[in-house]
Amino acid sequence: MELSGKRIVLGVTGGIAAYKAADLVRQIIRQGASLQVAMTEAATHFVTPVTFQALSGRPVYTDQWDARVANNMAHIDLSRGADAILVAPASADFLAKLAHGMAGDLLTTLALARNCPLLVAPAMNRQMWDHPATQRNAAQLRRDGVGILGPAVGEQACGESGHGRMLEPDEIVAELIAHFQPKHLAGKRVLLTAGPTFEAIDPVRGITNLSSGRMGYALARACREAGATVTLISGPVHLPCPHQVVRIDAGSALSMRAEVMRHVEHSDIFIAVAAVADYRPEVVTEQKIKKTGVPPTIKLVENPDILAEVAALPKAPFCVGFAAESEHLGEHAEAKRLRKKIPLLVGNLVHESLGGEDAAVTLFDDAGRHPLAPAPKLELARQIVARIAHLLESR
Repeated sequence: MELSGKRIVLGVTGGIAAYKAADLVRQIIRQGASLQVAMTEAATHFVTPVTFQALSGRPVYTDQWDARVANNMAHIDLSRGADAILVAPASADFLAKLAHGMAGDLLTTLALARNCPLLVAPAMNRQMWDHPATQRNAAQLRRDGVGILGPAVGEQACGESGHGRMLEPDEIVAELIAHFQPKHLAGKRVLLTAGPTFEAIDPVRGITNLSSGRMGYALARACREAGATVTLISGPVHLPCPHQVVRIDAGSALSMRAEVMRHVEHSDIFIAVAAVADYRPEVVTEQKIKKTGVPPTIKLVENPDILAEVAALPKAPFCVGFAAESEHLGEHAEAKRLRKKIPLLVGNLVHESLGGEDAAVTLFDDAGRHPLAPAPKLELARQIVARIAHLLESR
């Protein structure tokens, strides 16, 4: 549970997206946090306080003069001890009041009197979001240190489409989790490959491998959580792209190499997680190969070594490689690191990691071997990111 022990105050303002806040409550609590809901009067016209009380297991506050608070200072008491205040949905009206320091109701007063971080997830009509006044208010809030989550682009309740749609609850939860992660890579630009490659033999067959892409996608998320701008070049996988990560699809080793070389110049860190096929058919048959009783002869040629090529660039980024071995992990992984001349390599045995949710890996660098205890891949990814940051600081 990613938010275990965290105390969150969820503010809900008026807007049709308030119905999504009910699911958001469930998801935050499912991640281990305790949650207190505070609503504006307008929000109660969309979803009742009873709904949020039932889902959170706590009384819902809507009035700054609520007599249930012994000292009649709900705006003070509710924020003290909170790890963060999250307002979702955050209406244009609420953003305007917040940007100008107005405190005419419980939620605005609570936001003004807080001593913890404030995150807001805007939700409004596209023209309201694009209006210069709203953009000025959002810019002021960013300068004031308020975290603005979204908004997304998509269909809106009014029937129009554009910016202003509130992020989905799972995206907001991912942003909330990311907020609490150390910003080891703040300002860094990370280029990352993930998944298998598919080397076509004919229109329906090809050479590939069992890589699920989970470790690469976990690392993309962990780098983004750590404050980096992340570009993910992905082989064919069935995984959702982590929020705010730019994904570029690349099926074969040659197309992956082309995308890497197109973006590497603007990268500070290159993490080669993808299981790139070592060989590809020299000739791809235009038509499906028919079964004739005589097995076809398929001549293979070597694929480019993307990691070695990037590491050899005159202005190479900080390079991280991966090695999946079936035996003698320490010997093969360290030899690969030295051969490719990279500062960090992550090694694992295929039977312990390939395709699964959990893994056991060992980090290899100039200081030696650093085995990490078996854990979910996202947890390991965060440890790898911390090691990358440490090595960057030591350079």
